[in-house]
Amino acid sequence: MSEENSELEERIIAELENVTDPELGIDIVNLGLVYGADVDSDLNAKITMTLTAMGCPLAETIVSDIKSALSDLQEFGEINEVDVNIVWNPPWDKSKMSRYAKIALGVAD
Repeated sequence: MSEENSELEERIIAELENVTDPELGIDIVNLGLVYGADVDSDLNAKITMTLTAMGCPLAETIVSDIKSALSDLQEFGEINEVDVNIVWNPPWDKSKMSRYAKIALGVAD
């Protein structure tokens, strides 16, 4: 991965901090739902993430919010397509949350 792609992937993750889980009210990055953001040589972004529970009724909303959050990067030609890949392995658990998210939700370590 080039340094340029690495910086772009970091910016994508920063933009994803603006996407809030509608049920928990905390962003998906601090919840530990985002496992990765990869940009290929064609500047297509692939977001690998999970959800707090299988069958989450808000999955489509979260995917839509992700695409919306990254639309500025698309508009300025920094990335092209955005693909959101929802995976179940490794499964999510509260240990993946940041300290901020744990404090905000009152979850003990």
